[in-house]
Amino acid sequence: MASPGVSGAAYARGMTLVAILSGAGISTDSGIPDYRGPKGLWRKDPEAEKLVTYDFYMADPEIRRRSWQMRRTSATWAAEPNAAHRAVAELERSGTPVRVITQNVDGLHQLAGLPARKVLELHGTAREVVCTRCHARSPMAGALARVEAGEADPPCTVCGGILKSATVMFGERLDPVVLGEAVSIAKACEVFIAVGTTLQVQPAASLAGIAVDNGARLIVVNAEPTPYDELAEATIREPIGTALPALLKRLAADGAPGAEGS
Repeated sequence: MASPGVSGAAYARGMTLVAILSGAGISTDSGIPDYRGPKGLWRKDPEAEKLVTYDFYMADPEIRRRSWQMRRTSATWAAEPNAAHRAVAELERSGTPVRVITQNVDGLHQLAGLPARKVLELHGTAREVVCTRCHARSPMAGALARVEAGEADPPCTVCGGILKSATVMFGERLDPVVLGEAVSIAKACEVFIAVGTTLQVQPAASLAGIAVDNGARLIVVNAEPTPYDELAEATIREPIGTALPALLKRLAADGAPGAEGS
């Protein structure tokens, strides 16, 4: 897969690079609940965190069985890209250099039409599984079909190891290559938009500060205050599904100079 870094003909011509850090809030209109918001999953059921915590998952077959049932019924499979995802893809199609750094694992940016090479999935993807022993990867759909057929905790078909979602669980570190590319984008962009994220989970949240330190104009689109609001040129509290498309249309019309009037 091609690198989602900052090279490319459009960027070389001097056009403004827009970096978008997206969190769970951008996907709630698609029916995928967030995790840390007022109605977030972790607030409603703190025990659910164990299902996505690496040490618990690896040590306890019952946790794994429950995790597979959670995956089987995930809202992700019925979700469709919403207006915010489509607006990001439309900005890219307008000719503006765009890179998305997402904390989400739902793949909705790609389903909306954004080229996969322009999306950095910091926390991995729920659409694949990976073996914890041999690291073989395969589509999640195949593993879920095995669960539906009666395998409560399906092992790797290559080596018999423990399978997990190809997401970054609690207790796992981010892929250093992906994180390094995200840092490079944060340093190179002129506009950094943080949308639908509390900017509390590190190291992803630090990308906003890195962007500002390197001269980018920070715009925060989120329902609740974030620790980086004071660094932002603009903070937007309106619903993401209407606020982000409006913002990105202005950026495209103005050649991405900023967010006047926000």
